[in-house]
Amino acid sequence: MSRPSAPTPSERVADPFVHEALLYEGVVGFLDGTMKFIYEGFSLDEPTLVAAPAGNVTLLRERLGAFADGVAFLDMQEAGRNPGRIIPWVLCKFMDKHPGRRVRIVAQTVWPERTAEEYPGCVQHEAMVNIALAGREATLLCPYDLARLDRRRIDDAHRTHPTMVDDNGRYPSAAYDPQDANRSGNVPLSEPPAGATTLRFELESLVDVRRRVAEVGLDADLVPDRIVDLQSAVNELATNSIQHGGGSGTLRTWYDDERVVCEVRDFGHVTNPMIGRLRPPHGRGRGLVMVHYLADLVQRHTSTTGTATRIHVLR
Repeated sequence: MSRPSAPTPSERVADPFVHEALLYEGVVGFLDGTMKFIYEGFSLDEPTLVAAPAGNVTLLRERLGAFADGVAFLDMQEAGRNPGRIIPWVLCKFMDKHPGRRVRIVAQTVWPERTAEEYPGCVQHEAMVNIALAGREATLLCPYDLARLDRRRIDDAHRTHPTMVDDNGRYPSAAYDPQDANRSGNVPLSEPPAGATTLRFELESLVDVRRRVAEVGLDADLVPDRIVDLQSAVNELATNSIQHGGGSGTLRTWYDDERVVCEVRDFGHVTNPMIGRLRPPHGRGRGLVMVHYLADLVQRHTSTTGTATRIHVLR
């Protein structure tokens, strides 16, 4: 049975935002799919960004040759190490640089080396893109390597992208269900290791929170600037707990050979999945979006009994 054809970007009049998953195999498949996408952007005079792991960025730069000067590039292993950064600090930032113009972006969020801790945030990111960027003049192509990703990750691509692209063309995803995909990324966090410190806090003890974060940062030999970043991020979470999470919370801290981790738990329930995913207007404000900006990874589990948010900073 032949599959129905997906509408082209020009045919999608209801919503100018187009979100597609490119299913490819190997280097040849990646280059074929992304180069076609990029050259279409050239023909339409659309500003184009490639945000992908460093190896794939290098492949595209080399294949484009002199035309690479017409494309912006980002190493997603750095810019998008924390999946919560990608919407506000990669996608929206690029769009905001080109007001009044349609843009196109190759955004590779999922690759084989993504850790089990990072992956739920990737699923939630891909699901929430469809809400965060609804109405924006942009075409987003998200590559998924069929040869190197497991079945679960490919299935999640179908759940989070309304349109699929492969060797046979473009077609609507029969499994598209971003709300269910977002819920599936809301997984309980593992227990902290033995020796993690615990501090109960209220408004009057926020100074103790900042002191405790500085202590774990110093013990782990974090550079001073990263200790300040970690303090700022944890302070935002703790303040949010006091304002929206029952007036108090619990801070747990620990570190290992790779990272420093701070976890804030409270009695609040986060019901808006977009919290922390959109930049404040006119560059103002801090809030939860800055937590994502400052951290190398943010994990969150929320339920009617409370919310736990865990911040990782690499050593």
